[in-house]
Amino acid sequence: MELTTSDRDDTAGFYAGLFGWQVEGDRFLLDGQAVAGISRTRPETPPGWLTYLAAPDLARTAERVTQAGGRQLTWPEERHGACTAIVSDPAGAVFGLWQAAGFSGAQVRGEPGTMEWSDLLTDDIAAATRFYGSVFGWTLTDEFGSREWLSEAHDSVAGLITGRYDVRWQPSFQVADTTETIDRCAGLGGRVVAGPVEMGLGSYVEMLDPLGAPFAVTAPVHRPVELSVAYNDIIGMELTYGG
Repeated sequence: MELTTSDRDDTAGFYAGLFGWQVEGDRFLLDGQAVAGISRTRPETPPGWLTYLAAPDLARTAERVTQAGGRQLTWPEERHGACTAIVSDPAGAVFGLWQAAGFSGAQVRGEPGTMEWSDLLTDDIAAATRFYGSVFGWTLTDEFGSREWLSEAHDSVAGLITGRYDVRWQPSFQVADTTETIDRCAGLGGRVVAGPVEMGLGSYVEMLDPLGAPFAVTAPVHRPVELSVAYNDIIGMELTYGG
């Protein structure tokens, strides 16, 4: 993930207060480890959060993008630890391609303040499935009550959201508690645009930072689980989960 912004200082202050991030060069850090990127807005990169998808062979992946009806918006660019390019799908959703050369894009995941997920917002599910299936080999399925893209290895790699009359990629960051994060967001000049709602196994909230960049946060929903133990003459010990 990378945030492009016209006001680096104020934007960095917002995310520092929200997630505890610091800025070093072109990276957001959490406890000294990279969690996202930050750069100034350029003509070819609209302001807001940009999702990068891994491309071990960037040139070949960019070629598949155009063959599938998408567009290549920038030439490959050598960066510290990677080579990148900006592309879009046929509907206009902009995303990046990231060919790692020593830096995978994030050094920590799976804890509050780190990237959790990225969702494609689109209402043309069939066209999106054709495009991302052709370029990346993804398939679409329903997991935990929501649509998710799966890789060829059947790992969940991204989500899909419909009914927003918008076409874009939107990141979601993990937090410990969405209620506390909502309060901090408001106090820092951001605002909530949707939620909190339960989505999948978490509580999900969509927000805007003070410059209007959309993103989301999600926190795990803790549900009590009841465990009953009984003895059955046929199968022996039987465990039943409830709650």
